[in-house]
Amino acid sequence: MRARGLLHGLGVLGGAAVLLVTTALGAGTGTAVAADAPIETGYQNPVTALPPVSRPPTPHCTVTVMQNDFGNTISSPPYTGTVTPPADCPGPWSKVVLDWSGSVQGRQYDRLAGVWIGGAEVLRTSTPEPTAAGISWHLEKDVSSFIPLLRTAQPLAVSLGNVVNATYTGVYHMKLTLTYYQADRSHPAARTADQVLPLSDSTPAGSGSAASWYSLGPGQSATRTVTLPRNLTGVQLEVYARGGGCDEQWFDSVPSDLAAKYPDYLCGGGSYREVQVSVDGRPAGIAQPYPVVYSGGIVPTLWRPIPAVDQFVTQAYDIDLTPFASTLVDGRPHTFTITPYGAADTWTVDGTLFLDTDHGAASTHGALSSDTLGLSPAVATTETAGSGDTTEVRTTAQRDWRTSGWLQTSHGRIVTTVSQHAVYSNSDAVSSAGQRQLMTQQEYGTTTTTTAGPGRRDSTVRHAWSYPVTVDSDVPLYTDGDNYSLSATVSQGRILVDSVRTGAGWRPTAVTDDRVDATGTLARTAGVTTAADGTDSEHYLGSTDTGGCYDHSIAAAHGYVTADRQSRCDWGTLEAVRP
Repeated sequence: MRARGLLHGLGVLGGAAVLLVTTALGAGTGTAVAADAPIETGYQNPVTALPPVSRPPTPHCTVTVMQNDFGNTISSPPYTGTVTPPADCPGPWSKVVLDWSGSVQGRQYDRLAGVWIGGAEVLRTSTPEPTAAGISWHLEKDVSSFIPLLRTAQPLAVSLGNVVNATYTGVYHMKLTLTYYQADRSHPAARTADQVLPLSDSTPAGSGSAASWYSLGPGQSATRTVTLPRNLTGVQLEVYARGGGCDEQWFDSVPSDLAAKYPDYLCGGGSYREVQVSVDGRPAGIAQPYPVVYSGGIVPTLWRPIPAVDQFVTQAYDIDLTPFASTLVDGRPHTFTITPYGAADTWTVDGTLFLDTDHGAASTHGALSSDTLGLSPAVATTETAGSGDTTEVRTTAQRDWRTSGWLQTSHGRIVTTVSQHAVYSNSDAVSSAGQRQLMTQQEYGTTTTTTAGPGRRDSTVRHAWSYPVTVDSDVPLYTDGDNYSLSATVSQGRILVDSVRTGAGWRPTAVTDDRVDATGTLARTAGVTTAADGTDSEHYLGSTDTGGCYDHSIAAAHGYVTADRQSRCDWGTLEAVRP
């Protein structure tokens, strides 16, 4: 039986071999104790060091838009309903907050879930894996950017594909609410785009009748053709992209020739991935994907009870397409394409356009003046023999590109220039016939946007990111689902800094430094759990959504929190954060 390749095929999300064996642990089977490790028989509800979403102290209304049990829903259409603005809170709104709460018990995989309002994906998430006694969890998200849709009644769709049978017993009991906070003098109406236009799969704008992400195989792209307003002044694209199967953990995939030698333990296709965006077939933007790990990924005991970065609240990637606005205002249909470049297995992607328009003119016009982006990155991979049977794999890539365009508006000519510098490196020492991997990956870069116009100063903003991850994993034994031994140590981080250029240089406006470190072991012999344990910690240092400083650390062992501390900090502390 293949320890990794086979079990990628068994799971809806794919992932490491542990997705299958985790469910056996969750069911509480086995009582034997290993000599060198304790057995974790339970764990508390998931916890996170992330800052909470702020809630304005204004009159507000909370509406339950879904309460549903997701049992054997893998082949069923999504839950559907209608989201209607509450009569007691007619707006304008200072903020709208989505709350997603759930509980589950028994055996179950981690599952991918999504929420669409008016055909636009407003939340992408995944689920924790349960204990026999059951766990519950909650997450929240500011969805104020979707207020242009929320002002009127919109169809709702919620997808959570689950399997319930004699083996996998966990039913996900889910509740979804929206809270609308009225604006007042101290809490003005949220600033949003003028129009929100979904690019979801085969979903006419506002229909929301299906789970509308694109499920793409190697070499495939998501394509949607729409007609945009003729008086555009700004075009922003929000993109979701997550890998599945062998690409769930794409960052520890190896070249296909090496994977073919040890197919029981390795996935091929190499480790480089990027999310590409094209407008009418012309390259328009790039995002480096975050190395997400699901709650059952690598070794499940790594993530109990502190989840990996991005595990429960997937962050979308923002791509500024304003340089192309002049090509989109002719009243004709235009095609937007999203491609997970380098994919060796399934990717789930989706996109939403946020459009700004000229309130003083019925139309704008202009030209795309520069586009140096190509869709064939220069990726270099080497395989070098190391000591023993070790193969050292190193993969590198670098991206430097620029787009620029101008628009004639009622305020004069506006020029928008977007440039990006992105660097990628991955080192992977593969040994023990593929059973051992020591992988270190770094993605980092900057995207700089400059806007210039008449009678105004140039505005230059910069988004910088860094996604470090190290995985030391070992599968010394894998015979079948009843006989195996797994262990791993994982360190990962997400560092984001948004800045604006001033006369004195760059001034940060938003900072995130989120780091998780975890160790885990899991073993069974003849169907009996003989080892199950983990340690986990998270440190978040960053700005809150109100501009404050937030410093929070959590540590856990054997499934339970051992330390939870919030520390005082200020912007002087945050200014030291560098991607």
